Amino acid sequence: MGKIAVIYWSSGGNTEVMANAIAKGIASQDVCAEVYTVSEFGGKNLNDYEKFALGCPSMGVEVLEESEFEPFVASVEKQLSGEKIALFGSYGWGDGEWMRNWEKRMLDDGCLVFETGLIINLTPDEEGIKKCEEFGARFAKF
Repeated sequence: MGKIAVIYWSSGGNTEVMANAIAKGIASQDVCAEVYTVSEFGGKNLNDYEKFALGCPSMGVEVLEESEFEPFVASVEKQLSGEKIALFGSYGWGDGEWMRNWEKRMLDDGCLVFETGLIINLTPDEEGIKKCEEFGARFAKF
């Protein structure tokens, strides 16, 4: 089975915790998960990966982070058409509008979006980490 790239942006560390827990869940299914910040992923070849888990917290008025993550998504979204992706992120307020908009955008681009995006309020607690691990395990089988 191919590798899964878990690519995220995190300011306070909440989405980073989610990314690592999702990768742990993926690995529990004997699938290789490689975790990168969006800047670490940089110019890596998308073709080296079978699936992608993308993570970004809700920012401002429920949008993706605008200086690093949004430009990254804009640069790869057409290449991800037909690819299996999972979306995740943390939020501090609101009702998940950024995730619904992001899901719609990726579906409109032709991506095969896994379930609905996983969102967790603030820092994942023990139950939240378990949800992330279970999400990752299910995504590995998707």
